[in-house]
Amino acid sequence: MNHYARRADTAALTFVTLWCATSPVRAEPFIGQFELKTLESAPGSFEFQSQNAWSWDQPSRQIASGRDGAEFDENAVVRQRHAIELEMGLTQSVKMRIGAEFEKERLDEPATIPEANDFDDLSLTELGAEVIAILAPREGNGAGLGLVAELEGPVDQEESNHLTLGPVLEFQSGRWFAAAVPMFVYAFGGDKDEGEEIDDKWDFAYATQVSYTFSDTWALALEGYGTVDRLGSSGHPSESAELFGDFNQHRVGPVLYYSVGFGGFRGGGPSASGSAILPGASAGPGEEEEDEGATLTLGLGLLEGLNGNTPDHTLKLSIEVDF
Repeated sequence: MNHYARRADTAALTFVTLWCATSPVRAEPFIGQFELKTLESAPGSFEFQSQNAWSWDQPSRQIASGRDGAEFDENAVVRQRHAIELEMGLTQSVKMRIGAEFEKERLDEPATIPEANDFDDLSLTELGAEVIAILAPREGNGAGLGLVAELEGPVDQEESNHLTLGPVLEFQSGRWFAAAVPMFVYAFGGDKDEGEEIDDKWDFAYATQVSYTFSDTWALALEGYGTVDRLGSSGHPSESAELFGDFNQHRVGPVLYYSVGFGGFRGGGPSASGSAILPGASAGPGEEEEDEGATLTLGLGLLEGLNGNTPDHTLKLSIEVDF
């Protein structure tokens, strides 16, 4: 009886401790959308995007005793994500994008230990805008270079805003195409507890792709996405971050793309930007690319987690319409 009584007392104490715990300053690793930035722009062009992801077999939450009660790890764990974006070509060298993101994310502040791995309802979580400058456009085979700057902020302004900066690299040879977007991500702003400092840290994130185009309608890609949480000693780690350390995440997997045109033909095969549709090719010398009509590109793939901080499986579905 004494053994069971002690266990009951411990559980009751833990319950009370959790209710009394203060809210930590959030310092999650930055997890971007599973997509590639691209290097094609034209004045007056538009692209509607719907980027969707579902993850399962999530990493279990870590819990430890802190100064003011129970502390939960600050890994970024999202079961479901839907981003809706509109991209607009301003000139041949500059384009911008605005968007909104809906997430079903793990509870930030669970009231009890049994709720530590529960998820909140699907809701609007972030708004964002980005600008891409194309420094060296890619014309068919060869390399291209650009720069991306993106600003994202939570709608409730409780968690950090993020400023993302990095190059956009592309290379094509025949039906083969490769792209890489290494990014530095600065966290700033957000709500904090009294006596706490904002965790204005730097993360490193990346998106990569190698693809092969089979036809004007089909392409198969191998894509990788990841985040290195907290570069060096940047920022001001919360107690939770000091207890549990960093949470790097890495994913890789195949993605199959299909495209179809409506009301016009775009010659030369698919393109990584979606303007000539699939990852991997654009109109080459002597080939014409008409601007009339709209094009639809669908991408479906399965990304596998490469470490214990990452969900084991993530289903990716992308829908893009160029017009």
